Amino acid sequence: MMVIADNYQFNFKTALSAFVFDEKTKSSPYFHGVPMKAVDVIAEFEDSYLFIEIKDYDNPAEFEIPGKADSSIKGCDHFNWLRNYLKYKFRDSLLYRYAENKVDKPIHYLCLLNFDNALNNHMRKELRKELPVGKASNRWSKKLAESCQVIDEHAWRRNFPTWELTRIP
Repeated sequence: MMVIADNYQFNFKTALSAFVFDEKTKSSPYFHGVPMKAVDVIAEFEDSYLFIEIKDYDNPAEFEIPGKADSSIKGCDHFNWLRNYLKYKFRDSLLYRYAENKVDKPIHYLCLLNFDNALNNHMRKELRKELPVGKASNRWSKKLAESCQVIDEHAWRRNFPTWELTRIP
């Protein structure tokens, strides 16, 4: 399955389906028509769903936070905004899929960002807490997300060699 989104081409050879989920065209079968956020791409596999959000910033240094996240540190506002944005992209997409009766398999969330590894790792740790990943409560019988990864395109190619990724100029 080939999908093009946000200057990237994805080729999920073993996917049952793959499509742009954050569709803007009203005539598309994936257009939502309600004011909620949506991840860029969804791929369905035999045993799971993959939610993909893509963010490619002109100046990733704006998001850098030296040391711990602290509201007094420059960059924290950008970082916190992005963390919340990515969190709500996942949660709203989960609600869309719930309403479509498409949450019958584990969901993996993958954020493709153009940050360096240190910043991606920091974002991954923060997002895993916020989503939350795994069963967050003893009362829950289901997980919201099975996993959450935040990677750049080099890590994508290294970690997911069967999911071809090509940047479109």
